[in-house]
Amino acid sequence: MQSFRTELENPLVQKDIIELEKKIRLFREGKIDENKFRSLRLARGVYGMRQEGVQMVRIKLPYGLLTAKKLNRIAEVADKYSHKILHFTTRQDVQIHFVSLDRTPEMWAELEQDEITVREACGNTVRNITASPLAGVDKREVFDVTPYAHSMFEYFLRNPVCQEMGRKIKIAFSATDEDDALTFMHDFGFIPKVKTENGVEVRGFKVLVGGGLGQQAHHAFVAYEFLPEDQLMPFTEAGLRVFDRYGERDKRMAARLKFLIKNIGAEEYMRLVHEEWKSLLNQTYKVDTSINTIHYTQPPIVVEEIAEEDKAHFELWKSTNVFPQKQEGYSAVGVKIVIGNIDTDMARSIASAAQELTGDDFRVTITQNLIFRFVPNENLAAFYNRFKALGLHDAGYESIFDITACPGTDTCNLGVASSMGVAKALENMLRNQYAHLAKQRDLSIKVSGCMNSCGQHVIANIGFQGMSTPVGKNMAPAFQVLLGGGKLSNGEGRFAEKSLKVFSRRAPQALAALLDDFAANSTESETFNAYYDRVGAKYFHPLLKPFGDNATFTEDELVDWGSEAQYEKAVGVGECAGVIIDLIQTLFVEADEKADDAQLAYDEGRLADAAYHTYSSFIQGAKALLITIGARTNTQKAIIDTFDKEFVETGKVKLSSSYESIVLQLKENVPTKEFVAQYLKEAKEFISNVRQYRASEVKE
Repeated sequence: MQSFRTELENPLVQKDIIELEKKIRLFREGKIDENKFRSLRLARGVYGMRQEGVQMVRIKLPYGLLTAKKLNRIAEVADKYSHKILHFTTRQDVQIHFVSLDRTPEMWAELEQDEITVREACGNTVRNITASPLAGVDKREVFDVTPYAHSMFEYFLRNPVCQEMGRKIKIAFSATDEDDALTFMHDFGFIPKVKTENGVEVRGFKVLVGGGLGQQAHHAFVAYEFLPEDQLMPFTEAGLRVFDRYGERDKRMAARLKFLIKNIGAEEYMRLVHEEWKSLLNQTYKVDTSINTIHYTQPPIVVEEIAEEDKAHFELWKSTNVFPQKQEGYSAVGVKIVIGNIDTDMARSIASAAQELTGDDFRVTITQNLIFRFVPNENLAAFYNRFKALGLHDAGYESIFDITACPGTDTCNLGVASSMGVAKALENMLRNQYAHLAKQRDLSIKVSGCMNSCGQHVIANIGFQGMSTPVGKNMAPAFQVLLGGGKLSNGEGRFAEKSLKVFSRRAPQALAALLDDFAANSTESETFNAYYDRVGAKYFHPLLKPFGDNATFTEDELVDWGSEAQYEKAVGVGECAGVIIDLIQTLFVEADEKADDAQLAYDEGRLADAAYHTYSSFIQGAKALLITIGARTNTQKAIIDTFDKEFVETGKVKLSSSYESIVLQLKENVPTKEFVAQYLKEAKEFISNVRQYRASEVKE
């Protein structure tokens, strides 16, 4: 691996990659606990797959930003290290599957040559920060949120506050009150607002906190109707620090921010945030909006004609896929990517078209599509012709035809049914039987392979959740139908309610029955959700019952979509930032590593990072002793409370004062050079003390 180490200009990135390579080697030699190693590789975007011996690598694209150069680089590494398929996700990432673990450091290094990262794309971290794909070009926006999303991505990347939390954190920025980034279902969601003070326009954000999907969907609460822009970063940092300290760590299903807020209440959470805020290095943080984050080139004008037989479809395509920008003379163009998958040859063709016909600024969307910005209006015909040649000219971008689906049983450990397979079948049925609905944009269909809602079925008008159901002595693939979900506006949304279960093979028929009933019985201009509310949930039971009826079940329905073998329910252990079972020695080593990280950050003048690394060192050292006696370590707060009771008050570990008062100096002091130096000295002494105590116990 030596060949790629000298090619990277960023020393932090180079150190990260070398560290991953080292830990893989130690893991192969049996010197690192498997569960602890899992935590490390997940934070480097390396995720286990359903298929043994290979990994999924998730590439982190802040707010979905791509250029031709970046896409070509991703295609190149996918050719070299995987099976040449790229998958666009609902978090504006790109995933590459079937990668050998041993080759992931080399692959990461090649991506970084074009400043593409995998860092914190998975694991108990701040995940990819998503944003409206039209941010910066949307005619309705009050200001461009792109600089804020980009600044937040940079601020929290490798930030010690959010490296090993109890669970993941998801953050989104919407460009307008239309809320197409779905802030209401995020841990932190931001909607731009402006108000006038003393005749001056002031920027700020509506702030939503504590949303989430999964088995227990939860709507975010409004933390602020208006938070000034320079308080955005410190508020988020303080909020993350509270989650890191008080959030659950042992019970994975209760470890999200939404559960912490449910347990302590929004008011108490905000009190803790403001208490934590007092000790931050950055009491305010001004984002430099003068830096142009919209990088686009001026493409040549390419005037082409549309073939006579394509003219009608071209006009339909323009009405559903083309969006005039606030920049005069330009449009953004949406391109539908079926279930988010393209091969590397297609990726290169897309990159070429982006360079030749657009401003070379395009985004992955949360609907698993691509949207190309700064397309000169004169180039729209040429754009259509080029993408028709690629088979990517479908009308109905983000319409009823545009179904979102997670990978499901194709690659995911947690997949119960084939979400990708059924999504393809649903789309085919819609195009063949309901072509007249191409412009229907207010009826969404989403599919997830399990209850975790990676396909966002919980916020669909019509959602499908992968399940299994018994039929005689066999298990058959099925989907739970959910109805009535969707976004509203300005940070408001609603979650779909469960209806009946249908066999996977009958899902297209079930969808057709729902659409036919809606068409026949809804009033003029009535939305699907309004219809659902009017007729009531029970109304749909007899409508869907035939599609889950065992009496009419046939043997061919034991085979799921895209498969030739009989269905077997085989759910593995998911790696969606699960809990880590730490060995005592591993924790001591980690405490030392945190102290080393703190020393390095201190030497480089990164005082806030040094202070938090020091805090983490204290926590890991205390946890190492607590698990030897079976004490509760499910939150950092529990560790702090219990260590004093079990080890300090009993005199087993000698400290100058209580452990709590020493470790929580973090939230009482702004990280000055003098404070951090003393805090780090105390941490090193503490680790030495607990190591000595442990050694004496082992000896006895």
